[in-house]
Amino acid sequence: MGHDTVEKPNLSFGRAGQPGRGTPYARYARLDELHSLQHPLSKEPAELSFIVTTQVMELLFGLLRHEWTIAQHALREDDLPTALAALRRGTHAQDVLVESWDLLATMTPQEFNSFRSVFGEASGFQSSAFLYLEFLLGNKNAALLKMYDDSPAALAELTGALRSPGLYDDALALLARHGLDVPDTVSERRHQRDEAVAAAWRRVYTEAGYAELKPLAEALLDVAERVTRWRHRHLMAVKRTMGAKPGSGGSSGLTWLRRSAEQDVFPELWEIRDGM
Repeated sequence: MGHDTVEKPNLSFGRAGQPGRGTPYARYARLDELHSLQHPLSKEPAELSFIVTTQVMELLFGLLRHEWTIAQHALREDDLPTALAALRRGTHAQDVLVESWDLLATMTPQEFNSFRSVFGEASGFQSSAFLYLEFLLGNKNAALLKMYDDSPAALAELTGALRSPGLYDDALALLARHGLDVPDTVSERRHQRDEAVAAAWRRVYTEAGYAELKPLAEALLDVAERVTRWRHRHLMAVKRTMGAKPGSGGSSGLTWLRRSAEQDVFPELWEIRDGM
């Protein structure tokens, strides 16, 4: 796939292909269409990296939703092997998400500022795919739905996720079906610890009768750790490229990102380690 000569890059990457044309590989992966989706609005070379990184992250958000949804359905069917396999595949996607920040790691404030104005009030904070994942993780906030008033499809999906069990809820429901005492309500703030949940996970780790559930606890912790890694890399990328200035979408920038990075996902799984 290399090139024999160095040419000036075509930033539009061609036009969307027509049905039935191109190699089987190009048709299957819809490559002509894929490579027609990058349209920098400035002359700053770093803007293309910013667009590609954003699009890669969005695709990975969709992949994670796919895997976590499979895991949820498997947990509801008491199919632990299928749930664990989906969570494991998801962690690989999470690893790529974390490393995606490397594409922006060397962007200077001058480079970012040279094209920041062209996307106006657009912000990754507005990503419905990202917010859907946050809801799946139990970090639910109904007030955030307001920004999708003009996007009926996204609003409907997010409203459904807000009202439905998250990934952790389904894991706790599985624990309950195994005889452990956990709340049976769907929480809208699963990132806030619950003593009954912590006690249930302690029994999973310490009582032989629940040993089969320990791989689920570890798989969920793998997910949680990678979420925190991603949040921290996001924080550092923003700190490096724009400092403490407000986010483009009106968010509080570093303040919000720092608070998010410090918030444990599935907190009981972390807390119980203090006494083990």
